Amino acid sequence: MAGWKINLVAALLLISSQGHASQGHAGTAVRVTVHADQPGAVIHREIYGQFAEQLGRGIYGGIWVGEDSSIPNIRGYRKDVVDALKAIKVPVIRWPGGCFADQYDWHDGVGPRDQRPVRLNASWGGQENNHFGTHEFMDLAELIGAKTYLSINVGTGSPREMSQWIEYITADGDTSLARERRANGRDRPWRLDYIGIGNEMWGCGGSMRPQFYADVYRQYATFVHAPEHKPIIKIASGANADDVAWTDTVMSLAGSQIDAISLHNYTIPTGDWSHKGSATHFDEAQWMSTLQGALHMDELIARHSAVMDKYDPSKRVGLAVDEWGIWTDQEPGAGDAALFQQNSLRDAISAAITLDIFHAHADRVRMANIAQMVNVLQAMILTDKAKMVLTPTYYVFDLYKVFQDATSLPVDVQGATYRYGAVSVPGVHATAGRDAAGVVHVALVNLDPHHADTVQVRLDGLRASSVQGKLLTAPQMTSINTFDQPHEVQPTAFDGAKFGAGILTVALPSKSVVVLDIR
Repeated sequence: MAGWKINLVAALLLISSQGHASQGHAGTAVRVTVHADQPGAVIHREIYGQFAEQLGRGIYGGIWVGEDSSIPNIRGYRKDVVDALKAIKVPVIRWPGGCFADQYDWHDGVGPRDQRPVRLNASWGGQENNHFGTHEFMDLAELIGAKTYLSINVGTGSPREMSQWIEYITADGDTSLARERRANGRDRPWRLDYIGIGNEMWGCGGSMRPQFYADVYRQYATFVHAPEHKPIIKIASGANADDVAWTDTVMSLAGSQIDAISLHNYTIPTGDWSHKGSATHFDEAQWMSTLQGALHMDELIARHSAVMDKYDPSKRVGLAVDEWGIWTDQEPGAGDAALFQQNSLRDAISAAITLDIFHAHADRVRMANIAQMVNVLQAMILTDKAKMVLTPTYYVFDLYKVFQDATSLPVDVQGATYRYGAVSVPGVHATAGRDAAGVVHVALVNLDPHHADTVQVRLDGLRASSVQGKLLTAPQMTSINTFDQPHEVQPTAFDGAKFGAGILTVALPSKSVVVLDIR
């Protein structure tokens, strides 16, 4: 989990906007140009990756209930959750952490479950019974069709421990570790796609300086032995938000051995880690500060990419934003469900903006993992015993799955400005891509919670005559889906886009996300 740097932008924004009424739009027309004749980089499907850490109810009760549970399950995995994850085509899952990874010994999570040791979860409290371990994770990824991303224990582990874990998972011969895996129920080796060499090494992963970590990374990377013709992508532990000096140092000292480097950034609505704000009870000042935080991702990626360009001008090394999202105070009454928070329309709008930014930087951003998948932080899914609900953020990922592996198309937006107090942001955000079948997808996000927009979309280099769309919005900024009312925020068919004189005119509701399929 990401570290402790206060989002000063959000804090200053909140202060500047206190006591001011919403001023809405500047009143100009919104014009969006999609440059379909200037295709860019591929939007890697891994940008839509997920993160699942061993904490709270993220795993136990959220994903895993065990074969003997009365909750319908597939070999112990909640069937409703599995079906929901498959529906949004989750491309990759990062596990077991987060901060938990640097206290995790993989040996604890193999063998008969009733014989696995119980450990303290030093990072997040409570105990870890290790019923969900290597076999359970690798089988889950296989079940939903996702790639596997292991976060390796560098903080308290060793290169030997890592090397043996990789062999246990991937070996296809007659080694002792391969035989142990078979004895534990898995004959064929699994495919291991990514490993993160440590997590937040500047913080919970070991409080290291970047110079020291660069040498540690080089040591560990030397002992990553992948099976023949099945490469494992090695991801270096990257920076906390704005710390470009970390990226600079690690790239300069270890860049030649790095396949990708990570970046962690969380949006804190209040800008204050000690009181982050409520997920459900917030005003327009925190709506605006949250959008500012999401938009800040563009600057972060640009700054880290510029540093990476110094050492890697060919862009061989990817940027993996493998922890991102909104972090609010834990939901009242959540008890020991660590980091459980609700998920509102605000989360959906913020997620859409962030995904748009990843698309715009598709030449460098090769993977991203929202924090987290189930019951933790900005989750896709919430569960409570047998109940399950899909969140507004889930529905953004559902709408945006059409962009997975599409070719990015440059987009220009001119026009509306959303103002609150002394602060302003673009009123409309947009992204576009062309899929393998030639369909162009355009997403439009209205950040203004009060005013609708008429958006004129020009499609350069594309002759099109038909359009279909879906809309995600809700009555209030704070609208949420609950177990009792699960459909308050969900997509509906959208018929507010019409062609005329070569221009696509879109009636874009306030506080909404619209995704158009154009043929």
